[in-house]
Amino acid sequence: MPFKGTLVNVLAVVIGCVIGMAIGDRLSDRFKSTVLSCLGLGTILIGIKLAVLTDHLTLVIGAILSGGVIGTLLDLEGRLERLAVHLKRGVKSDSATFVTGFVSASLLFCVGPMTVIGSIQDGTIGDASLLYTKSILDGFASIALASGLGVGVMFAGLTVLVVQGGLTAAGAALADITSSQVIVEMSATGGLLIVAIGLYLLDIKKLPLANLLPALVVIVPLTMIFG
Repeated sequence: MPFKGTLVNVLAVVIGCVIGMAIGDRLSDRFKSTVLSCLGLGTILIGIKLAVLTDHLTLVIGAILSGGVIGTLLDLEGRLERLAVHLKRGVKSDSATFVTGFVSASLLFCVGPMTVIGSIQDGTIGDASLLYTKSILDGFASIALASGLGVGVMFAGLTVLVVQGGLTAAGAALADITSSQVIVEMSATGGLLIVAIGLYLLDIKKLPLANLLPALVVIVPLTMIFG
């Protein structure tokens, strides 16, 4: 059944958040900060491992620059934050970290290459195994995030549903244009974005990460033409 991988992924995020919030209520702020710092370090490690896969460093940098310009013109960062504010008001949450939790988790769960490749496989050949693996990873990540950032992380499940569901629905079309080289460069570009998420979780630097998301689209034609 198509979309089964995405549905399992959303369920894993929700369950992880429930566990994380239950644990978080019993943890000190200092402990929560330590958990988020560990998650930030792990996120940076994953991002670097993906980023160094590139065979065309110039194309990845070009995609980041071009994507950043497009995203800034579209104000994707502002739109995502405003969506988080609307969600917070809609559910009448009084969490001070709702917006941060929603934005951080949405980007962390949807930027990586497993999202793209797994969704394509689920939509074309009905193989959701990669999304199942991603679900386990996201489940544990949501425990850590929700323990420190609260209920906003849970609503990132909606982002997963929309993004992965859309990619799964478009799986056949995407499979025709995503060669192995495109996947490599897309993974490397996503790796850089994941590094940026890690820097944010470590409270080192807050980049307008949502504005950089178009880079994941731009890298495809750049690789097909110049790669």
